[in-house]
Amino acid sequence: MGDKPIWEQIGSSFVQHYYQLFDADRTQLGAIYVSMHRKGAGPPSHYLSGIPCFDSLPFQKIQHSITAQDHQPTPDSCILSMVVGQLKVN
Repeated sequence: MGDKPIWEQIGSSFVQHYYQLFDADRTQLGAIYVSMHRKGAGPPSHYLSGIPCFDSLPFQKIQHSITAQDHQPTPDSCILSMVVGQLKVN
């Protein structure tokens, strides 16, 4: 992994973490999302405690099988990731 560009290393690590968390307990995904709701001119007010759309999905268990991923840097110093794969649900 050391010979890959830094954006690929960061993107791959994030994708692995995200889908492992989603498969194990999707209710914990709120910890990696930051609310951009602002009160006044201050910084964002809080982290999301839960994401309602994930809580209401019609299945109990899911397994992601990633077949391809690509990560590219953006001009504003972000990383754009594309993930392709299959889902197995109960």
